[in-house]
Order: sequence, then C-alpha cells, then structure tokens
Amino acid sequence: MNNLTAIIFSIVAVVCAALISYAVTPPVRLLAFRIGAVDIPTDARRMHKKPTPRIGGLGIFVGFTVSTVVFCDFSAELFAIWTGGAILVILGILDDILRLSAWLKLLVQLCAAGVAVCFGVVIDQITVFGAVIEFGIFAIPITLLWIVGLSNAINLIDGLDGLACGVSAITSLSILVVVLITGDMTSALITAILVGACGGFLPYNRNPASIFMGDTGALFLGYTLAIISVQGLFKLHTVLSFLVPFSIFALPLFDTLVAIVRRLLHGQSPFHPDRGHLHHRLVDMGFTHKEAVRLLYAISGIMGLVAVTYTDAMFHESRGWKSMIIAVVAVIILILNFLCLRKPSTRILSGLAEHISEKKLAEAKPADNSSASEQERNTDAQEPHGDKEQ
Repeated sequence: MNNLTAIIFSIVAVVCAALISYAVTPPVRLLAFRIGAVDIPTDARRMHKKPTPRIGGLGIFVGFTVSTVVFCDFSAELFAIWTGGAILVILGILDDILRLSAWLKLLVQLCAAGVAVCFGVVIDQITVFGAVIEFGIFAIPITLLWIVGLSNAINLIDGLDGLACGVSAITSLSILVVVLITGDMTSALITAILVGACGGFLPYNRNPASIFMGDTGALFLGYTLAIISVQGLFKLHTVLSFLVPFSIFALPLFDTLVAIVRRLLHGQSPFHPDRGHLHHRLVDMGFTHKEAVRLLYAISGIMGLVAVTYTDAMFHESRGWKSMIIAVVAVIILILNFLCLRKPSTRILSGLAEHISEKKLAEAKPADNSSASEQERNTDAQEPHGDKEQ
C-alpha cells in the first residue's frame, strides 16, 4: 500500500482500539462489581476515598487485542503479546478479586515472560560505544528480568488516578516515534494501537476515577511495552542504543529501584507495599492528585523526548550536540519546577495551584465580611457614644 493508504490504515487501527476500549469499559465496570473486584480504601496508602472497581485493564486488553487481530500482520511478537498478555490479564483479575500472594504472582509473571522468550523475544546483545556485547547464555535470564521488572514497574506507579495509564500512553508514544525513525513499521503499528487502547480507557481513569485498571491493566501494559521495547529498541545497532529504552522508561524504573532499595534497607520484603513512591511523596508535599499526575506526566514526556532526540542523533551524528542540549535543558527545567512548586505559597504565585488560590479566596471572604461587620458594630457603638456626649 502507498504511504497515504498506510497512514489512513494506521489511524483507523488506533481509533478502533480507542473506541473499543472506551465502549467495553462500562460493562467491565459492572462486571467488577458483580465479581467483587472492588478496591475498598482501608489504609493510608490508598489515595481514593470510596470503593472503586479494579479490573478496568480488561477494556484496554480487549481494545488492543481486537484491533491488532484485525489490522496487524500476524507475527511472533504479536503471538507473544496475546498469549502472555492473556495469562497476565487472568492473573490480574484473580488478584484484583482474591489478593494473591506476591510470590505466586511473580511465578506466573515469569511464565508469561517465558512465553515471550519461546516466541523469540530475547535481548541477545547491546551496543556500548560501538562495541557489541553478546549476552550468550545470560540472554534469556536478562530478558526475563527486563519483562518481569518492567511489568512490575508499571504496576508500582499505579497509585494515582490516571498515572499508570497516562505514563504508559506517553512511553508508547515515545517508542512509536523512535521506531518510526528507525523504520520499524511493524512495531510502530502495534505501539500506535496500544496508545489508542490507553487513550480509550483514560477518560474513565482520570481523577476522580470511576474505575481502576488494577493489576489486570498494569501487568498487561508493562508486559506489552517490554516486548515492544525488546523488538523495537534493543535491536538498534548503534553506539549507545541501550540508553533509549532506559530513558523512555526512566520514571517507572527509577521509582521501582528506589522502592526495592528502600524496603530492603528497612528490613522488609521487596514486595511489601508502602507509601513511599514518588506519587505519594508529591501528594505529601501538598500537591493535589491532578498536579502530581501532571508533573509525573511531564517527567515521563521529557525523558521520552530525550530518547527521541538521541535516536535521531544516532542516525545524524551532527545532531548529537543538539540531543545533549535538550537533555541538559530538560533536567534544568525539572529541577527549577520542583524548587518552585514544592511549597504551596509558590504554587499559588505560579498559577498552577488554582485549588489553593480558590481556597484562600474562600477563606478570605468570610474574614472580609467579619471585618466589615465588626467595623459596622464599632461605628454603631461610636454613634450613641457621640450622641450622649452631645
């Protein structure tokens, strides 16, 4: 097909995934209540205040699967996503209902990752400063670690309304641009469909969320992104190609690594839930759910932009310094924004904390009214005193 036809075909595929995901989510929400897959806030770690259904990821899975079956050419990569993804979706539904043990979930995740390896999804080498490093017998363990690790990384940042789904959509967009630059049209279409599936679910998941995607969606998204990254990013034979996936997934990977280290230092299991993730810390600093999510969206987007510019520089060496400039500017902007927005008072002045401004105004109005009433009382009290003197 010609370029215009291919573009139209791809747009239809993305829209199809979004519409199916959007249309399937309400019945999924009803199903969640019927089977008891509902998250009831029982501790301080949970950020919502009312019972909320959890298996919304099923809508994402259905939208993605139907659209890829219809619009994509069958490949080992897709069979790996469909098979392993189905295993993780079933695992997620059971966990959202029964709360399975962490070790059992890890075992099933390893099995799903093993399915991907059986279909040929393997990180067999990386390129560092022009030198190709072959993993040999360690290729399969490294691939299993990457797939399971990224699946859990997406799951761990699923702590605020719309955060994991939005970050997954942003990382998918970053991967989409990278694979388009490298000319991998097969991975590009699959990734674009994943963006559409996330976009169809996001209206239900943004704050205040009417449904969570739960482990059902988080594990599936992490698993799918991991496979796409292995096929579309780690296969790049360039100077520092391994930096591209690590840059795109910097936010969830960093949060997961810090969480594991933090728990081990406290003598806890790496699977022990806590309230120390980045999104929790932002909320504890005074950010609202929406503000924290937007800030983390920005971080994820900037890291994706760095990966995209670096990919472009890999094929145009003269642009390497431009990618470095963007990376440095991105870090400076993030630091400045963090310093400016860490205090509620500075957030009011920045205009990014309308809720605080409105609250301040609301508190000020009664104060003004009380001051006015007090002045009237003083005036009334003074008038009789003056009359008496006369």
